[in-house]
Amino acid sequence: MTNFHRRARIGAGIALFTTAALGLTACATGAETPAAGSDDIDAAAATSVEDFGSFADLEEAAKAEGQLNVIALPRDWANYGEILDLFAEKYPEITINEASPDVSSAEEIQAAKTNEGLDTAPDVFDLGLTVALQNTDVFAPYQVQTWDEIPDALKEPTGLFVGDYGGYMSIGYDSSKFDAPESLDDLKDAAYKGAVAINGDPTQAGAAFAAVGLATVQSDGTLDDFQPGIDFFADLQKAGNLLKVDVTTATVASGETPVVFDWDYLNASHTADNENWEVVVLDGTGYAGYYNQAINKDAPNPAAARLWQEFLYSDEVQNLWLKGGARPARMEAMTEAGTIDADLAAALPEVPNETVVPTEEQSTNAGTLLGEKWAAAVQ
Repeated sequence: MTNFHRRARIGAGIALFTTAALGLTACATGAETPAAGSDDIDAAAATSVEDFGSFADLEEAAKAEGQLNVIALPRDWANYGEILDLFAEKYPEITINEASPDVSSAEEIQAAKTNEGLDTAPDVFDLGLTVALQNTDVFAPYQVQTWDEIPDALKEPTGLFVGDYGGYMSIGYDSSKFDAPESLDDLKDAAYKGAVAINGDPTQAGAAFAAVGLATVQSDGTLDDFQPGIDFFADLQKAGNLLKVDVTTATVASGETPVVFDWDYLNASHTADNENWEVVVLDGTGYAGYYNQAINKDAPNPAAARLWQEFLYSDEVQNLWLKGGARPARMEAMTEAGTIDADLAAALPEVPNETVVPTEEQSTNAGTLLGEKWAAAVQ
């Protein structure tokens, strides 16, 4: 079982989304879709199952395409391995092409642009909020059948991108080498020299962006200004404690990255490879966030892309996110309906009394600030 320090004073909470207020605004698409049930459905223009006629019709259209191109889905990330395998088992007629599992959200978008018009382009994306907000022109709107059970705060109103699974920014560490950090200041100590890593570049990767967000609010700042978080990591760099290595399961298992800022469910997964690995969500203000699903507007397999979205928001897969230690977007509705895996929900770690989630404006402004200041701060 994952070793979490239960340092907060309340339960894990059913609905992480209640702290979010993304204030997302609808984007007009102007796309026209054929009448439901027609023989010449334009899958690329479909905005719901009804445009195919029925869910069975969507399945048949996806099977006819026979391919699904995914990108940036590490198998040890939030239980994606089991999720991908279940889709392959459920739809053996559809070959899943898994490309570049370890690239960032920004690199997903670049891959779509580089491969535009090619059958190798990604059909779907899994993105941090900042990158999603910056690239709505790349997405096709789609509303899954369980749309009404996804909190409004987690979805762009037309379905251009939708939150799917989330968690809390945490610190994972090798307990055979370090004591549990009780505050960010602990990480500035000489004992942590060359030991503290973040998962990616915060100007490109959602987890790294969130690490700066956590450092901001833990340094008495607010999400209106990420400068305190940038300053914290600048201090780590000056102390020689910031480790500029991309975090992977292999780097944790080998001890190359012994202290890691990452989402709690991702840090938790490393216990499988390092029995001394433990995870702490700091007291004080916590930072939470969701990753978002989106469909490439130029998807080479548009029906399969839409079937994948339906699959991800089904009861079965929402519980698989939970199995991976993440909090699924439909958690509250499934709890009320009795379809949530109650044992898995009860096993979630406790979280801070106060939690913040960036709004659309805060995310956009933070992304701009990081683009201007991050590289110089940690050089």
